[in-house]
Amino acid sequence: MRVKRFRWVVVVVAMLVALWVGLPAMAATAKHYTQLEFAPLPEVKLPKYERFVMKNGLVVYLLEDRELPLVGGTALVRTGDRLEPADKIGLAGLTGTVMRSGGTTKHPSQKLNQLLEQRAATVETGINTTSGSASFNALSEDLSAVFELFSEVLRSPRFDPQQLELAKTQIRGGIARRNDDPESVAEREFQKLIYGGDSPYARTVEYATLDNISRDDVVGFYQQYFYPNNIILGIVGDFEAKEMRSLIEKHLGDWQPNPNLAKPSLPAVSQAKQGGVFVASLPQLTQSYVQIGHLGGKFDSPDYAALDVLSGVLNGFGGRLFNSVRSRQGLAYTVYGLWSAKYDYPGIFLAGGQTRSDATVPFIQAVRTEIERLQAEPVTLAELSFAKDSVLNSFVFNFADPTQTLSRLMRYEYYGYPADFIFRYQRGVEATTAADVQRVAKTYLKPEQLVTMVVGNAGAINPPLTALSTQVTPVDIAIPTPVGMK
Repeated sequence: MRVKRFRWVVVVVAMLVALWVGLPAMAATAKHYTQLEFAPLPEVKLPKYERFVMKNGLVVYLLEDRELPLVGGTALVRTGDRLEPADKIGLAGLTGTVMRSGGTTKHPSQKLNQLLEQRAATVETGINTTSGSASFNALSEDLSAVFELFSEVLRSPRFDPQQLELAKTQIRGGIARRNDDPESVAEREFQKLIYGGDSPYARTVEYATLDNISRDDVVGFYQQYFYPNNIILGIVGDFEAKEMRSLIEKHLGDWQPNPNLAKPSLPAVSQAKQGGVFVASLPQLTQSYVQIGHLGGKFDSPDYAALDVLSGVLNGFGGRLFNSVRSRQGLAYTVYGLWSAKYDYPGIFLAGGQTRSDATVPFIQAVRTEIERLQAEPVTLAELSFAKDSVLNSFVFNFADPTQTLSRLMRYEYYGYPADFIFRYQRGVEATTAADVQRVAKTYLKPEQLVTMVVGNAGAINPPLTALSTQVTPVDIAIPTPVGMK
């Protein structure tokens, strides 16, 4: 034992000596980060995939990937909570939750959970603002069994009444806690100021709307949208395409389409508040959560690439807001600013962050100054290069694995974008000039329409918010009392 220990000591000492001797050489060759050189980014290439349409209208994408013995799939359903009735807000989300949690007509919830757990597989469903989804993940050896369960969930959900009540109870708990996180409060109330409190893009579920929802409503919502000719299915992983086609045909081929299905008309969008300063006062806070912005645009804008470069100038480490507002002036814990587009309805130009109560007004003024400076003067070549590199570097990682690539292709088809949209966008970023950034800043940024939402301790904000506007509008965030508890 002593001999072995002695040998280990000798080895460790030798390693330390070698490291010490090498330190001067290492120091002599050390470079500043600006001197580092990197290889060019890899070219974005689409992997080989197969797309076909079944007789019942189901659109299918298949992408083989043999790196791991896994298979995953997602079905995109043309629906969304923006299509639910105004007096039943929460209906779409409940439908998406209980589709999975409620089991299927063949397998009750507990049995479905057991069958999936035995195979370390998952099946999940959900409905968000603009789409519904059902997904599965499984070992390739369990693909046939798991895909059958996935198909059951998609085609014949049970909508178990007990699971529906459990889901409603969980939502009620979320309503009761929704003012606990001031950052979420700022985001929620800002959305209402931009889109309007009754807009499907900003409204929130309440106890009253939740109580209006019955199991029949959930079943009816499902039956309105879940048909094969309203779905795009994508599957990626360790499988043979021919065998996968047969499996899909076996479990989904006899699913009857709805010949009368029409593409739903989308809600109209306009900016609700044309500027102004608004505050939700939470006296317990020692800092302010701020959101500033106005209605934005969509990805299909011919200027979207230049607007994304503009976001790169403003946002992130090395961006103007970080350098000026946070680093030089010390006015923020976090700060951001970006043109946040959406696929088929206008997004938001959004800036904001977190700051001390006594720095709230200077913080807002500093952010507005940087927004206006984009219009007044062209960005420097160094800023332009940094922003374009940042955008293009992050863009490449959207295609880091086949699952991400397939998801993006499906999304483009779902929203009616061309398959080569990714390459058009990439070329647009590469071609953006400093003049382009200033042009889109002048065209799309509207300082006079900026809405400012502050969540903080209004009494501790000094100078007060009236230094920004003579009229500061309080926002009521009180949670309506449930029926029977008044």
